[in-house]
Amino acid sequence: MTHQTKGIVLKTVKYGETSLVVTVFTRMFGIQTYLVNGVRKQQQKGSKAIMLQPSALLDMEVYHNEMKSLQRIKECEWSYLYEHLLSDVVKNSIATFLLELLHKTLKQPEPNDALFDFCEDAFQYLDTASAGAAANFALYFSLHLPQFFGFNIQHTEVISADEAEIYLDLMEGNFVYQKPQHHHFIQGEIAMLTMELLKAMHPSELEEFRLNKDIRRNLLTAYQQYYSLHIQDFGQMKTWKVLQEVLG
Repeated sequence: MTHQTKGIVLKTVKYGETSLVVTVFTRMFGIQTYLVNGVRKQQQKGSKAIMLQPSALLDMEVYHNEMKSLQRIKECEWSYLYEHLLSDVVKNSIATFLLELLHKTLKQPEPNDALFDFCEDAFQYLDTASAGAAANFALYFSLHLPQFFGFNIQHTEVISADEAEIYLDLMEGNFVYQKPQHHHFIQGEIAMLTMELLKAMHPSELEEFRLNKDIRRNLLTAYQQYYSLHIQDFGQMKTWKVLQEVLG
């Protein structure tokens, strides 16, 4: 029996001489792994190999058997054709970072329609985003993704006007006005900026944040620490160094 579902390609690995093992976040089944035989010997434009590259947004017809770890794809086609994301070095590096973050966060093959819609919208927006919005997009995605897994940072209205008195407790996931008794926290300007970024309900608002490379680096470093505190075996982000370089 086959099923129709949308999918976001997270990772593609060569298998044998002509095949691929493709990890896909699907709308119907959550994260799934597909074995696609013989696809790499197809060289023509529009072949499955071209469509199965990371970040591709697809309409898929798949075979699904819950007793198997490897599934099969019967047919697939683009559900959205990127204008810039696959060819633009900066946007492609940002997308690769988002894919790794999503892959590390998705632990169980369970459907999550709201999460899928959020991710699909995110990649489509990044494709046509302005340079200013794109530069801050990894921050936005990193902060809003946890809400779908139950460890989102609790937003707090500013009580004190003195940013030096603001702390973000990364272990508890909330803002406090007293220094935590552990070292997993950020404070001052980057804590205040996090509070403001959490208020951004749409990526278009990211253009309002004029951040330099050092602040952006400090924020993303803190957010990775936050994930590692709340997701078992999160490890290190392999795409982090590349993202730092392209964002300057």
